[in-house]
Amino acid sequence: MTSEPEQQIGVGTQDAFQRLWTPHRMAYIQGENKPTGPGADDGCPFCSIPAKSDEDGLILQRGEQVYAVLNLYPYTGGHLMVVPYRHVADYTDLTDSETAELAGLTKQAMTALRRASGAHGFNIGMNQGTVAGAGIAAHLHQHIVPRWGGDTNFMPVVGHTKVLPQLLGDTRKMLAETWPPSAGPGTPSPSGV
Repeated sequence: MTSEPEQQIGVGTQDAFQRLWTPHRMAYIQGENKPTGPGADDGCPFCSIPAKSDEDGLILQRGEQVYAVLNLYPYTGGHLMVVPYRHVADYTDLTDSETAELAGLTKQAMTALRRASGAHGFNIGMNQGTVAGAGIAAHLHQHIVPRWGGDTNFMPVVGHTKVLPQLLGDTRKMLAETWPPSAGPGTPSPSGV
């Protein structure tokens, strides 16, 4: 299916590309909500989120030592993170019990994402340090990004734009409702919806 290019006034040189403007991304690009330093009292959002309600903080699950929260600047719908409450920068700084709870919450997150959205696969990982791509390097956080067959298309690759089909509050509610129960002693219990 071909169509004539639509001229969009005010976008520079006409080049036959349509543009999907995402001005909300400027907050992330300009560093809004980023800490002013490496300390927990330097405006770390991962330290302040747990003081909020689940809905206001986009929290999906609260454990004893870690919590799961939606990413405010997601790569795809359902992109979430598992974060220790303790302000530590490096994976090797976690205690054995924090590491175990982080792993358990990751498994629960994958189960919830499969139930809620039918995710076909996942990208799971941590960026350790600013040079490795960590947006907030001073507070460890593990990304869990659901993926679907065919979801890598021209929008993120060519358009540098993420198309999200759902508001974050709606995604939080959907995932919280499908979150699996804890697996046993020392693992997190379901968060309130």
